Amino acid sequence: MKKLTGELNKIIKKYKLYVLKDVMIFFIVTLTIHYTYRFWANTTHYWPVEKVMMQAHENMSQLVFDQSAWLIDNVLRIPVTIDAKTFYFQNNGFITINHSCSGLKPILQFILLMLIFPGPWKHKAWFIPMGIVIVHLTNLFRISGLAVVTITIPEYWDFAHDNIFRPFFYVVIFFLWVWWVERFRPKPT
Repeated sequence: MKKLTGELNKIIKKYKLYVLKDVMIFFIVTLTIHYTYRFWANTTHYWPVEKVMMQAHENMSQLVFDQSAWLIDNVLRIPVTIDAKTFYFQNNGFITINHSCSGLKPILQFILLMLIFPGPWKHKAWFIPMGIVIVHLTNLFRISGLAVVTITIPEYWDFAHDNIFRPFFYVVIFFLWVWWVERFRPKPT
């Protein structure tokens, strides 16, 4: 294994494939965090911090709901009726904000990715909070975008939710990571 790693490092240096190596590390870390989180949430139910995580999801989903309601009403000017954490639209479409809409998982994925990936802590101290805000704004964009889909092309709601807006989190996290690697991570020797 050590010999194989050494050979790979020689090839990476010879052909200057640092970017490819970094992207592979990004995908491995992101997939590991994704599946570990899913196991932790769905199998162990956030053991040993179940109550803390459930409260965090509740708080975040309420925040996302309140801010999305403001955006849908005041920015998009979409007529909506609100009951509990559900938006009801005039075409009988609706969106319910539940724990999986809280954005907590992608925020935690971003935080862990930045903590794992090398770079100066003085920059991580501001970059991580800024990234959290960007990921949260991405979530608000996602909910607002789904509201537009619900009233304009409701038959594409599932497709938009699963194949456009959900993966968009990963696109945003990837570009934040690229920014980090290009500007703040120590350059390979």
